[in-house]
Amino acid sequence: MSWDRNIIIKSEQEIAIMREAGRITARVLSLMGEMVRPGITTGELDAAAEETIRKHGALPSFKGYPGPYPYPASICTSINDELVHGIPGKRKLKEGDIISIDCGSTFEGYVGDAAITLGVGEISPAAQRLLEVTQEALRVGIQKMLPGNHVGDVSAAIQQYVEGEGYSVTREYTGHGVGRNMHEGPQVPNYGTQGRGPVLRSGMTIALEPMVLAGTPRTQVLEDKWVVASADGALTAHFEHTVAVMDGNPMILTLP
Repeated sequence: MSWDRNIIIKSEQEIAIMREAGRITARVLSLMGEMVRPGITTGELDAAAEETIRKHGALPSFKGYPGPYPYPASICTSINDELVHGIPGKRKLKEGDIISIDCGSTFEGYVGDAAITLGVGEISPAAQRLLEVTQEALRVGIQKMLPGNHVGDVSAAIQQYVEGEGYSVTREYTGHGVGRNMHEGPQVPNYGTQGRGPVLRSGMTIALEPMVLAGTPRTQVLEDKWVVASADGALTAHFEHTVAVMDGNPMILTLP
């Protein structure tokens, strides 16, 4: 599916609403950072996330999202080799795990979408480096989100940085425009060619999300039909911000 025909330029007022949606999402992810520890279940994280979203007058964007069946939770909790779409439940986190937490909050009809990957207790140096590279890849991509640049400039910058550090980027899953809908145009892959793809314009709002694998870029969908994991069992990490393209510097909408 291509969303490139569904690029929606946002007004200043719409971006202000998205900024509030983003703040709510950022509050949730900050809370997750405080809560993540050995022994806690992913279901407990999900319950706290939903409570926080609703307390701030928003709705959980992910809950009921269409797919193989309606997504049953307010956040995605993807552990170790799980790249995205992990479903919260009874699973307990263990010392040394890494967990990607993806969250969306809908405020006054607009979505703020962001993700972080956290270590559980003390993690290995290899896992820590994976987290650092993935977070830096997000920063590298955001720097290229300037009016007049192409989507391919953003994608190529992420790919070149990640592969230069010895890691892989997924081919099957992408960043995307976001606004009134969770998924709008344009698609923003984590690989690409400079100068290719739609031109970035002021008022575009994009959920940029490097998804990085320590091994092969290939992935597999697990039996629950939602969870996407690395095909070789290698560790994965995922960081995401919703970003507005502006005249001047990009504006990150999912900061506290």
